[in-house]
Amino acid sequence: MFVHRRKGWEIRESEATPEHLFFARRSLLKGGAAAAAASWLAAPAFAADDPADALYPAKRNEIFKLDRAVTPEEINSHYNNFYEFGSTKDIFDAAQSLKTRPWTIKIDGLVEKPFDIGIDDLIKSMPLEERLYRHRCVEAWAMAAPWTGFPLRALVEAAKPLSAAKYVRMETFLDRAMAPGQRQAWYPWPYVEGLTMAEAANDLSFLVTGAYGKPLGKSFGAPLRLATPWKYGFKSIKSITRISFVAERPKTFWESLQASEYGFWANVNPAVPHPRWSQASEEVLGTQERRPTQIFNGYGEFVAGLYVGLEKERLFV
Repeated sequence: MFVHRRKGWEIRESEATPEHLFFARRSLLKGGAAAAAASWLAAPAFAADDPADALYPAKRNEIFKLDRAVTPEEINSHYNNFYEFGSTKDIFDAAQSLKTRPWTIKIDGLVEKPFDIGIDDLIKSMPLEERLYRHRCVEAWAMAAPWTGFPLRALVEAAKPLSAAKYVRMETFLDRAMAPGQRQAWYPWPYVEGLTMAEAANDLSFLVTGAYGKPLGKSFGAPLRLATPWKYGFKSIKSITRISFVAERPKTFWESLQASEYGFWANVNPAVPHPRWSQASEEVLGTQERRPTQIFNGYGEFVAGLYVGLEKERLFV
């Protein structure tokens, strides 16, 4: 008999397969919610004493439109992947141990002059705006979020990268005492992600500092995360502490674990299945709805040109 021994990093089929997605809190969100739901529905998704609170809400950029309603904050903030705090979606309570002040971002690598900057100084120096973005998880569920932040391009310009820089490498914090998930030795901590310089300069690439008109909640990846809405959600690294400009393509977190399933590019494509499930449709959080998946998650007009001439790459894994 063949016995499959599941590795520590593997997602269980019951957790990931889109045909069997089970939203444990759905029944609580329907009419007549039970009293048991009251505590987590009432829990704030952000720190009330955040030093940047006065900067929110920011003016909305109307260029970015949605084809669906914004996912309610109560759902969005309580159904997240944040492996630093656990391998299930229910990480909201555990993520409250994330200490977001003081928080320094290191800008280094192939730049004119490396520097460190505190998160509040960074936020105050950037042109904050709100954008409504779709978000598509590789596990075939989807949501829509009102992110506040600034274009990644603005930080790239401030960093003054050298011509030798071909990629932007991003890294999250490493604190095993604070984040219990980082005690799991089979993961290649800290979480690392990367983009090409062209992707980083694209209008859609967005560094997120807030959501729902206030500073970013801890379960979303406070105080600074990435949003790349044409890519699967694992590309949108949370709680960023370092941004490096490099010549070689970085080996990313999930690529290091299982490159056949989670690649560098990770662009959304309904015609390219995950090795263990279809990507043809998606389940929208908080609804009973399944929608057809769109190529580039519906953002092809902004990003398709980035990949001309790269057809030999595994662009959709």
